Amino acid sequence: MLRSLIVTVATVIAPLSGGTAAHAAPPDASDQDKAFLVSAHQDNLTEIEGGHTAEKQAGSQAVKDAGSRLVKDHTALDEQVTKVAAEYGVDLPGEPTEKQQAELRKFAAKSGAAFDRAWVPAQVEDHRMTLVALDKEASTGSSEKVRRLARDTKPVVQEHLDLMESIQRGG
Repeated sequence: MLRSLIVTVATVIAPLSGGTAAHAAPPDASDQDKAFLVSAHQDNLTEIEGGHTAEKQAGSQAVKDAGSRLVKDHTALDEQVTKVAAEYGVDLPGEPTEKQQAELRKFAAKSGAAFDRAWVPAQVEDHRMTLVALDKEASTGSSEKVRRLARDTKPVVQEHLDLMESIQRGG
């Protein structure tokens, strides 16, 4: 769940050139590109909700602050993902996947140090997986705009991973 959200965040942060939304997908948008946009959006929704939960339920200030950072960054990323999806005529779901929702419920049931112990390692793993997904889209996607979104998102995801690893180390 968090991995997908991170992928989404990375996708949203990428600076995109302006454009007008089209009714039909441009010919260079493959099924892979469209699936990436949907996944990135759902990941962003998941990260935003998880970040809000961290802000309220985390035990340490560092984890609360990390939650705030994820909310801010993933909200910005999702604006970009939504814009690109509209340009390609991709309908985005209104909520995370069932699996992501189950993970969010699992974290919401915890608070304090128990929340921190569960959420931070999950964020580390998800961000690592997101970096792999971003690299895949950046190198094998059909649409230059979606590939650029993946490339431009990667530094944000890497910053999130570095932050979570630092918290995990106690730093």
